Amino acid sequence: MNMKLKVKIIGHKVHDVGYRPYLTELAMRLALRGFEVYNDDEAGQQAVIALVEGDEQRIMKFNSSVRKERPQLADVDNVLSEEYAGDVMPLWQSASINTASQMNKAIPLLLEMKDDIKEMKGDIKEMKGDIKEMKGDIKAVRKNTDTIPQVLEEIKGIREDIQPGYAAQFRQVQSDVRAIKERLGMQ
Repeated sequence: MNMKLKVKIIGHKVHDVGYRPYLTELAMRLALRGFEVYNDDEAGQQAVIALVEGDEQRIMKFNSSVRKERPQLADVDNVLSEEYAGDVMPLWQSASINTASQMNKAIPLLLEMKDDIKEMKGDIKEMKGDIKEMKGDIKAVRKNTDTIPQVLEEIKGIREDIQPGYAAQFRQVQSDVRAIKERLGMQ
């Protein structure tokens, strides 16, 4: 038996959350003969209105699914349904109109994303240059750190060479100072 139903989805956030594409896909999955969907306002709240036509069993599945499932970002307060006596356009026609509407929303976003991706590619190219430069710096530091033990050994050797000479000279100076003090009568 053929049936027509008007379904109102009312809530704080039911526009711009993907409700129309979601409902269109649901109608296609259930192979409904007629389907229309549009955004509206209901007593100051957002509303999505779906008009559906098809056999009674499929219409009831549609109504049940709309009450249980929703797009992730939707904030729904109520789902109302009532029999509908008006005309309902064919599903394929509504799907074509909704596709064009969604494309009009998506194209500016895609173009903006394209610009963002170009900018990110430039940033990545710059970062690659920085990384290449840092790799060169790391190689230079590694080369320099490889010679540190050798340099330390050289310094240690020089220090050991110098120390005995200075110590002997220092002892001699101390001895001379004592001798001078003795001659002068200073103790």
